[in-house]
Amino acid sequence: MAAERNRWPLRAVLVCLWAAPASLLGLALGLLAGGRAHRVGRTLEVALPKGWRRWLPFAALTLGQVIVGASRAELAHWRAHERVHVRQFERWGVLLLLAYPLASLWAGLRGGRPYRDNAFEREARRVAGY
Repeated sequence: MAAERNRWPLRAVLVCLWAAPASLLGLALGLLAGGRAHRVGRTLEVALPKGWRRWLPFAALTLGQVIVGASRAELAHWRAHERVHVRQFERWGVLLLLAYPLASLWAGLRGGRPYRDNAFEREARRVAGY
């Protein structure tokens, strides 16, 4: 019975595979920048070394099931928001790498702000509660 509890359901395996190309990109980005990875729930968080914060246009970035952050503190602060992006990657897979910038373009063309009014960002703020 204990062995049954340790098995991943097929759906979870398929979700991981669907998000895997983006996850590998996130892991490569984080580790090549000298980050340190640690597992938090079903995601992998990569905290970048101290000097990176001033060069980054973001505090945290999600690629697949990997969240890359400027520090462990930033990762903790943005965790709820970034986990929504993890779920978006699990739904959209690598297609989110195209859908996200298209959503920003669409928001801009409609007179909105490309980041703030991006549908994926609006969902993340709503679900995370801010």
